[in-house]
Order: sequence, then structure tokens, then C-alpha cells
Amino acid sequence: MRLDKYLKISRVIKRRTLAKDIIDIGLVKVNGKQGKPSTEIKENDIIELSLGERILTIKVLSLLQYARKDTASEMYQIINENVIKNPL
Repeated sequence: MRLDKYLKISRVIKRRTLAKDIIDIGLVKVNGKQGKPSTEIKENDIIELSLGERILTIKVLSLLQYARKDTASEMYQIINENVIKNPL
């Protein structure tokens, strides 16, 4: 499954176009490497997203073609969530 589609279906990011834009500017890594929207995601991959002051690291648990709101969070496991504090 494509990275941008996975982020949308799993509801990590709300819209696929937004996921594509975030990936294009270099805020998403897959298994430690810079991701592209077309990067193929597999189970057990590690995705790291830099979202504002948050760095979210998730592990891919499943690849569902469609997910309801209540089952979308079962597609991934949050490994780490860091908040970067501004030193000012």
C-alpha cells in the first residue's frame, strides 16, 4: 500500500492530499529513510512523522483497504511521541 494512502486510511492524517504534501516536504521517514508518497508500506514498517512540535513514531500493524473510524487505530501502534519544547 502507498504511504500517502496508508496515512489517510489509518486516520493518522486526515486527507490524502495533506499526507502527500507532508511527505513531499520531507517530514515523513519510513524505516529511517526519507519517504515518498509512492513508498510501499508493509507490516512491521516504522513510520516517523514530524508534525509541528510533535514527532510521532508508529509501527504498521495491518494494511486494510478500508477502515471505519473505530477500527482505524488498530492499523498502527504508537511507539513514541515526543514534544519538542521551544527553548525561548
